[in-house]
Amino acid sequence: MKITRSVAEYTRFRSTLDGPSGSRLAFVPTMGAMHEGHRSLMTLARSLGDVVAVSIFVNPLQFGPSEDYARYPRPLDDDLEVCEAEGVDAVFVPSVSDLYPPGRQVTVDAGALGSVLEGRSRPGHFSGVLTIVLKLFNIIRPQIAILGQKDAQQLACIQRMVTDLNIGIEVVGAPTVREHDGLATSSRNIFLTATERPVALSISAALEKAATQSSVPAARAAAYEVLDRAEAEPCFELDYASIVNPTTFTDVPDDHVGPAIFVVAARVGDTRLIDNTIINFTPPPWS
Repeated sequence: MKITRSVAEYTRFRSTLDGPSGSRLAFVPTMGAMHEGHRSLMTLARSLGDVVAVSIFVNPLQFGPSEDYARYPRPLDDDLEVCEAEGVDAVFVPSVSDLYPPGRQVTVDAGALGSVLEGRSRPGHFSGVLTIVLKLFNIIRPQIAILGQKDAQQLACIQRMVTDLNIGIEVVGAPTVREHDGLATSSRNIFLTATERPVALSISAALEKAATQSSVPAARAAAYEVLDRAEAEPCFELDYASIVNPTTFTDVPDDHVGPAIFVVAARVGDTRLIDNTIINFTPPPWS
């Protein structure tokens, strides 16, 4: 496994892949603190590409001034062991100064899609995400990029950027991986205390109940039955729970038929968690 720690070093490695053989490079961008969700992305990347590259970079541009950039876990040695075990060919571990040198001015605007839900709660977040992803796409030069469906709005923003800017990369969304109790895997789960974790499970429980419903109002009511109980707990603060169009992430009407995404964000103690589920709403039998 090749570990590169600068753009120049990775570029030299990448040049060895160019040639008549046309190796297909699959890329998994991460912020490290690897868990089973990351492993699943690497496994999918291995099945889709001849060469698998992973980046590990905690991107300061996507964190707000009062968010958890400083305390975000950075267990690099453990992460490299995971990459090695998953058969990754190359790991890119750049420094902040290498990716964001003095004088940098240009960022990527996420547009309307990046201004709702997570974008409303975390101003500038998706601009930071798209800026680093575009830089990584240009550095890594993959044919395929693998990202998790758990960050559904992020995935949609990246797919929108690839389409709008004519970036010749296939973006593949991978299913959300859950822990044994149903909690969506996240690098931030380690911050949950023993008393907070059962409360955090209200998020996945609400989505699970909603997914059994056939109409938008019924799904919303089923989810809020769980979330209202969670809000009675002092450690739980709901940010949003919305049933949205998978492309625009705007609310769907009550009579919506077809696929939609139920997205939830909440703070449990000092930890902000997001989750979602895709629901295919069916028309009533009398329609």
